[in-house]
Formats: sequence, structure tokens, C-alpha cells
Amino acid sequence: MIPLIAMIAAFYGPEPAGRVAETADMASFAGIVLLSEGGKVTLEKGFGTKVPQRMVRARTPSDFLPGDSWRWASVTKQITATIAMQDVAAGRLDLDAPITRYLPAFKGPTGKRITVGMLLGHTSGLPDSNAGDGAAFRPGARVLPNAVCAGAVRDQPGKSFNYDNCDYIIAGRVLEVVNRKPYAQLLTERITKPLGMTSVRIAGPHVAGMGEAPVNLAAYGAAGAITGTIRDLWRFDQALINGKLLPATARAKMWEGRPQYGYAALGQWAYDVKLRGCDASQRIIERRGAIGGVQVRNYILPERNIVLIAMTNRDKTDFGELWQSAGLGYELLSAAACKAVDA
Repeated sequence: MIPLIAMIAAFYGPEPAGRVAETADMASFAGIVLLSEGGKVTLEKGFGTKVPQRMVRARTPSDFLPGDSWRWASVTKQITATIAMQDVAAGRLDLDAPITRYLPAFKGPTGKRITVGMLLGHTSGLPDSNAGDGAAFRPGARVLPNAVCAGAVRDQPGKSFNYDNCDYIIAGRVLEVVNRKPYAQLLTERITKPLGMTSVRIAGPHVAGMGEAPVNLAAYGAAGAITGTIRDLWRFDQALINGKLLPATARAKMWEGRPQYGYAALGQWAYDVKLRGCDASQRIIERRGAIGGVQVRNYILPERNIVLIAMTNRDKTDFGELWQSAGLGYELLSAAACKAVDA
């Protein structure tokens, strides 16, 4: 990708919100972007059109609106990890305990050696929930995801990092047993009601839209079933930054990026990266999600009190990798957090 910030430096002003908006425009981004600085939303804007058009006039208003509800997909895992760490902080849950302490009926062959922390950090070695082209997540599936997760493992516990929905499907069940409440009730009582996140729901079955295979979003449970607006996701992020959801020690544990696993933390990634225009590396908390054609990028810069969220219904949008200094995510974050670069 051509460095967008360098291309447009002569055309935008010094304000981060303006730089982010111009970056999204120049990339022909289709979706919605939110930027907050110091706890204040400075940009919440739609770009492009929901349905791709052969020809779109330059001044065509976007029909992506702030009140639109989106699949948060695997950003759900970030919220599930937060609920789990609340239980850890309260002494109800032990990250080092085997999951069979809480789920004695779990039939997986390595259940007695998988810890809660391994689930949250994707090192459990549980089966690939998407085996069989994700058949367990299709409407009317005869084999449910939790049954798949008790099948033949792909690695021994703690041996390797394998990103998968099974870890959080089982983690969600652990939380339900520990608290004797459904996951949806935990979500409401712990997260959405205290923070005023009125749009958030646990999704039901989803009939596929344009170009998508049918999927039962509800089957993702604590791994990917949450839907809501971009503003409500920001409310969650800001509460994490402000310490409203977790004690500092529990949040630090959750945000501990592990180099041996690609800086994966618990339910998110945490790392330092150099952005264009910043003199020093920036600490990033990143959570991404994708189901069907929807992609979400949720970036938190906790030390700067900056949040940047982008949501799109284009599965071909290339957000790239921040550590490679390329891609739309890198360009948007550089525009949000760093000074303008001269052309």
C-alpha cells in the first residue's frame, strides 16, 4: 500500500480526527470509524456505501451510520476475558486451575491438564472449531461447537499457540458454572448495564447476506456472538482505560503480551510498535474480529488514552499488520496518534 499519510499530508489539517478521516477517504474505506482522544470522541463517521456500487460520486453521502449494529465477532473474546479477570480478581476463578475443576463433565482427552489461563491465552491445544469448513456454526447444525471442542486435540496443553473459538466457547461455559448464571446475564450485569451499552445483544441465527455463507452467530457464544454499535464498543474500551472494569493488577495480567506467542495476551494482543510520525514506540492493545464479510479492528493506546475502532462489511479490506508498518490499520493509527508527516 502506498503510504497514505505521506500522500495526503498537504491536504489535511493538524487535528488527528481530520487526518484519520482523510486517510479513510483516500483508502476508499467502506464502513465506520471512531476515534477518541482523552476520553472524548472526536470522530464517528461513515465512509462509502453499504452495498458496493460500480460508480459512486465523490460527494455521495455514506449510508453507514453511528447507530448501525455490527457483529463484533471475536472482539467478543476481549469482553469474555474481562469478565473472567473480574472473577479472578474476586477469587472465584483460578487461571492455573484445570478446567475440570469447574467442568468435571468435560469429555476432552486433555481436560485435566488444560488450565483456565490456557483457554484465555489460546494455548490449550483444543480442536479446531472450524474443521469441516465451520459446519458446526451453520444454522441447524447437528454437531454443536461445544461437542467439537471435546474432540481429538491438535496439540498438548501449553505446547503451542493455536487461535481458535473452542477456547472461548469452553471459557464461556466455565464462567456460567462459576457464577451460576448464563453468559448473556453476566454480560448484562457486569458490562453493558453499568456502562450504558444499550445496543449490545447476543446474536441469534443469522441469515447470510451478500456473498456470505449461512451462519448461526449464536453458536459462537462467548467467542463471537456479541453485536452492537461502534459507540458502545468505545464505551467498553474507555472503561478499560479508566479502570472501571478491572483492578489495575488484573488488567495488567490480561494485557501482558507474550513474545513467544506473537505478543498474544488474554483475549487480545499487547505490544509496542513504531508508528509513522511518532518519535517513540507506542503501546497498543489490539483486538480484531471477522465473521462472514464483517471485519472489526479495535485499537487501544492506554498510555495515551486513545481509542481507534474501524468496522467494515468488506472482507477484502486489507488492514495489514502494525509491526510490518503497512496496511490500513497502520495508516489510521499513525494519523490518530502521531504528528502529520510532510509530503
